[in-house]
Amino acid sequence: MLLISHTHEPLEAGLDEAGRGCLAGPVFAAAVILPPSFTSAFLNDSKQMTARRRELVRTEICAGAVAWAVAEASPAEIASINIAQASCLAMHRAVAALTVVPTHLIVDGNRFQPYSGIEHTCFVAGDAHYASIAAASVLAKTFRDERMRTLAAEFPDYGWEQNAGYPTKSHRAAIRAYGPTEHHRLGFRLL
Repeated sequence: MLLISHTHEPLEAGLDEAGRGCLAGPVFAAAVILPPSFTSAFLNDSKQMTARRRELVRTEICAGAVAWAVAEASPAEIASINIAQASCLAMHRAVAALTVVPTHLIVDGNRFQPYSGIEHTCFVAGDAHYASIAAASVLAKTFRDERMRTLAAEFPDYGWEQNAGYPTKSHRAAIRAYGPTEHHRLGFRLL
């Protein structure tokens, strides 16, 4: 798949999130600044990649990026401010954690709360068109999946190592059987 390297800025950061539609766990976001020379045979929207490919590409991104950062917003924050604002909060945290200050932000989706001092542009389906957004989608997804596997070891009844907190039939059945945990998003329709 051919992805565009940059829109127009040499230090633009691509932003994306993972876990917006989940019933449990934090929402994760990543910010990635790629050099113009970055190439990957398999980089794509993370939803279009296998788990094995995502892990391979994650290694390439972490090694080849000018800068990258991953951040999260907790289930309590999601309940307090809503999932859309929590996704933006996680993206802002990821931008703040970058070791290089970007000159422009390109954001997957159609909504973003401006980040002080840095212009941004939103792109619907940006992870399918821009390499840095696709890279951010891969990092957000892989780091979030890693967190959910860790939580699954502590809460084995919910199948988070397989469903990553998404609303599968088995996940909803487990909530009915065992009740919600501290990691469930209580403002969401869990059943």
